[in-house]
Amino acid sequence: MSRLGKFRAVYLVALCCVGSFLFAYDTGIIGGILTFEGFQKDFRYGPAQKASVGSNSTSLLQAGAFFSCFFIWPFTARYGRRWSIILASVIFCAGAVVQTINTHSLAAFYVARVVSGVGVGMATVVIPMYSAEMAPKNIRGTLGSMFQFFFTMGVMTSYFVDYGVSKHVKASTMQWQIPVGLQLVPGAILGLGMLLCKESTRWLAKKGRREEALQSLIWVRGGEHTPEVEEEFAKIISSIEEEQHQKEGLTWKELNEPVNRYRIFLIIALQIDKSLSIMDNTFQPTSSRASSTSLFLVERIGRRGSLLGGAFLMGTYMLIIACLTATHPPKSIDQGLTSTATASMTMIYLEAMSYNISWGPAPWVYMGEIFPARIREAGIAIGTSTQWLFNFVFSQVTPHAVQNLGWRTFLMFCIFNWALVVFVWFFIKETKGKSLEEMDA
Repeated sequence: MSRLGKFRAVYLVALCCVGSFLFAYDTGIIGGILTFEGFQKDFRYGPAQKASVGSNSTSLLQAGAFFSCFFIWPFTARYGRRWSIILASVIFCAGAVVQTINTHSLAAFYVARVVSGVGVGMATVVIPMYSAEMAPKNIRGTLGSMFQFFFTMGVMTSYFVDYGVSKHVKASTMQWQIPVGLQLVPGAILGLGMLLCKESTRWLAKKGRREEALQSLIWVRGGEHTPEVEEEFAKIISSIEEEQHQKEGLTWKELNEPVNRYRIFLIIALQIDKSLSIMDNTFQPTSSRASSTSLFLVERIGRRGSLLGGAFLMGTYMLIIACLTATHPPKSIDQGLTSTATASMTMIYLEAMSYNISWGPAPWVYMGEIFPARIREAGIAIGTSTQWLFNFVFSQVTPHAVQNLGWRTFLMFCIFNWALVVFVWFFIKETKGKSLEEMDA
């Protein structure tokens, strides 16, 4: 591949990962701005409502993402990946603008969160499709983990922004508007950056626009019509023809066939378990370093090994936190940082690391591998919508659980994670290096 081709490949992957960064930053800023005195005054709520406002602000974003799953698939099938991502950027930015305006209305803020969630949901569905269809085959294997890495970087950035404005900007409307308004930066980068890209080669070929498809492939491979590009294009056409042949006569009844029903059960269970496995995306500076490790770990030890090890370790860390919190209840912040608090924080760091090398990327990789081409799009749609739905549920429940159950919340998550070890051991087959026929055996 030429130098220009390598540059365009890196540009494409980086731009796609902005979508993951975008969702992470948008989710991460909420916890910080809710503590700002200026935000509480502008939106007229007190300390008693903090948990409710926090859970609503986070979960409504995910509710919007959940509902977007129902229309983004037919939209992107008809209008293409590129314009779907651009539309997602526009919708997200519209919601971010309303969030940034001081409306003095929590209802308006909530509606804006839902709108932004629709944009985020669209982006998180289409971006993996676009990147998988356009990125060179030698870097496709790391894309899933790259999305997780940029996710943790987004949350880490949001925490540092919240911390910075809390220290250097006085309590005022501007204090919360700065971190909220900065959402527009990655949102705009995503939309404007896509204007410089070509439409997906595979989508164009599926629509019978083969000349445009070839030009798209030539562009992303560096602008040279080489024999290698011609060979790759021939393989794409052959793959599409085979896929279309496989999908002839496809009906929803096929999803109810025993083997496919079992695959769907596994994906739904994995996505629910993914939400159950970690309390929050806390302490992301460590998580981002762990995510960089996950670029290779999932491929090296396999999907099943990553899930088993991650669930066991996270359960162990949660048990230690539960014991520490039960025997040494947290004291007032005025009394300083105790050794018990330091130990608990260390466990949360380790839990976040474990999540980001296991349950963060592995379910997404697994979901893309267990479905045959005939029903893959439907299976991924079900898995993605399940993830958003249960993210919404647990975003509503977790703040209230911590507030009302105290240390028992950590014990609850310990039990969840150790139960996942049993589930993975008996139900999840390794997919690394295996064909679909071998997985069905």
